[in-house]
Amino acid sequence: MSFTVYPAIDVRDGRVVRLAQGDYARETRYPADPLAQAMAYADAGARFLHLVDLDAAREGGYTLLPLLRAIAADGRLQVQTGGGVRFDDDVQRILDAGAARVVVGSLAVKEPLRVTGWLQRFGIERIVVALDARRDHDGIWRLPVHGWTRGSGIELDALLAHYAQSGARHLLSTDIARDGMLQGPNLALYRRIAADWPMLAVQASGGVREAADIDAAREAGCAGIVLGRALLEGRFALADVLGEATPC
Repeated sequence: MSFTVYPAIDVRDGRVVRLAQGDYARETRYPADPLAQAMAYADAGARFLHLVDLDAAREGGYTLLPLLRAIAADGRLQVQTGGGVRFDDDVQRILDAGAARVVVGSLAVKEPLRVTGWLQRFGIERIVVALDARRDHDGIWRLPVHGWTRGSGIELDALLAHYAQSGARHLLSTDIARDGMLQGPNLALYRRIAADWPMLAVQASGGVREAADIDAAREAGCAGIVLGRALLEGRFALADVLGEATPC
């Protein structure tokens, strides 16, 4: 199976940031300009970039088109990006600005039939379904929305089944409790998803702390992994972990 490493840039108020467990009140800011950070990842050999509009994720209305166009104009990075994607026109504008894929999160939870329509309209290679989950006190994985700030009550497994049956290809799944915490990815969750829904190319996200976590995610059946805080804080070099990855 091919495996792709996705360095991530989360943008809030025009700055590169990371949130702890999706909490907007627990933000760490980093000094690099978002475009400069993207170019640094391209210089290190990255072929893909995961770009998130955190302002739009909570409020709606994707705001990173100028940044996306600048990254796309450089020509080295294929960008998957999202945040605040609510309407057909949002998807089209993002693709027209140069994105390789559009990441759809809240709407994928709230309006799965609409997103299934987008899979048919734009193609399964152009849409990443993001099902980011928290495990409740009963052990059930549920899906929050609006930048992870509101509960939906919807179970992860129900939507995994829906999108697998609808022909989705790319799935991004974050264990929110681990996001930004450097505690290692939730390998048990990814093993289960990969085993139960093998037609989905799963991108692991949340918790990566060291290069060994990347190998572990691949062994768990993932098709890729998103790297955020660990890269920004220099826990390992991107060039070192790209050498063993193959694009999907």
